[in-house]
Amino acid sequence: MKRMCVWCCSVVMLVLLGAPLQGQTPSAVPPASSTASASSPEVPQAVTDKLNALEAKVTAAQSSADNAWMLVSAALVLLMTGPGLALFYGGLVRQKNVLAIMMQSFALMALITVLWALVGYSLCFGGSGPVIGDFKMALLRGVGALPNADYAPTIPQGTFMVYQLMFAIITPALITGATAERMKFSGTMLFMTLWFLIVYAPMAHMVWGKGGMLNAALGGRFPTLDFAGGTVVHITSGVSALVCALYMGKRVGYPKQAMPPHSMVLSFIGACLLWVGWFGFNAGSALASNSLATSAFVATHFGAAAAALSWSLAEWIKNGKASALGAISGAVAGLVAITPAAGFVGPMPALAIGFVAGIFCYLMVTKFKAIFGYDDSLDAFGVHGAGGTIGALMTGIFAQSVINPIFGEGKPVGGLDGHWGQVGNQIVGILCAWGFALVGTIVILKIVDATVGIRVAEEHEVEGLDITQHGEEAYNLES
Repeated sequence: MKRMCVWCCSVVMLVLLGAPLQGQTPSAVPPASSTASASSPEVPQAVTDKLNALEAKVTAAQSSADNAWMLVSAALVLLMTGPGLALFYGGLVRQKNVLAIMMQSFALMALITVLWALVGYSLCFGGSGPVIGDFKMALLRGVGALPNADYAPTIPQGTFMVYQLMFAIITPALITGATAERMKFSGTMLFMTLWFLIVYAPMAHMVWGKGGMLNAALGGRFPTLDFAGGTVVHITSGVSALVCALYMGKRVGYPKQAMPPHSMVLSFIGACLLWVGWFGFNAGSALASNSLATSAFVATHFGAAAAALSWSLAEWIKNGKASALGAISGAVAGLVAITPAAGFVGPMPALAIGFVAGIFCYLMVTKFKAIFGYDDSLDAFGVHGAGGTIGALMTGIFAQSVINPIFGEGKPVGGLDGHWGQVGNQIVGILCAWGFALVGTIVILKIVDATVGIRVAEEHEVEGLDITQHGEEAYNLES
């Protein structure tokens, strides 16, 4: 009787798992024998094989979905540089400089890609040093279809590599907003090459690389929460932008001569493309098509919306009207501030971070800049440096384990969880980003200025960089 019960249970399991009964003979599974007994080894082996096959199919499906999402996210992040940032910055400069600023973004898409393939990816994600990677993966050795379990275990390392490349492209491009309308094209290319190697690569490894001293996911000494680049991308580029603006000096005629944007339409389109592309930037940083990606997607959208409103409100209170430039600038400020927090906070904290960032960045652009009198042409520091700093700090306050248990199940993450020490870790990360950007940028500017030169001649600046640097004009206005 006991043998009969065991045999019946086995048959039921086979039916539920799709194993063939008598009369069914699919080629993948041999037919079950009518004389099989409970002691026959074929029955449990068939169950095991079926379970293994099912598990393999589930794993393959997950990998396929994650890989598809990450490739789309990589494309969205590239969209942020060209056309997003190119149009956003292009509309904000004067007509005689629109091609020059757009060309800088486009050229960086090519330049950083080549550097990334040669040594950049390895310096950022190779090895396990506390500050910088090694050359083990230089020339993309070993980077292919197999996943890198340290970073993204469900997608090919090639996908992870190209996704991170898009971050490396847009980061130095943000700096061009501060040097717009007066920096040589040759100086830009040399500066960005050195900046990528000296500033970006170490910061990326420290925050996201295995063994990095600021890596929160892999046990860094000062675990800094930076889901998608508040310190690595925005603080470093924003602070470097400020240093560049101070080093190069003001544009000819600034601030006495009016220098309004030549096309708010272009900037408006660019800002909208940035907003859309930012979903790949933040939600893609989940590195999988999962609920964390959804949470980051929602937080990103809410943060941008709140900041657009708060900047417009501040502008309305001061000037009696809300401008289109203020609204799109506020949205970008909110996107910047929510970037480090996107994968750690819920919708309501995201609204709070965005609202604070919109007002804070507005004051930095209108008050702080006026007090110190520097010429940050397109407010790269006021939006990215300031927004990244306030966002990284607020991440330590609002991060919760219920959103992302990055330190382990049940362990507190940020201030709302009672772990106020995380604010201290965030400050360490912020100071590291500021320090690397300040010192590194000063050294690089000195090198570039001593070799190819950093600023165009005054007569070239007056004529416009489109003609003097590229021999072209943006618009043919012949009647």
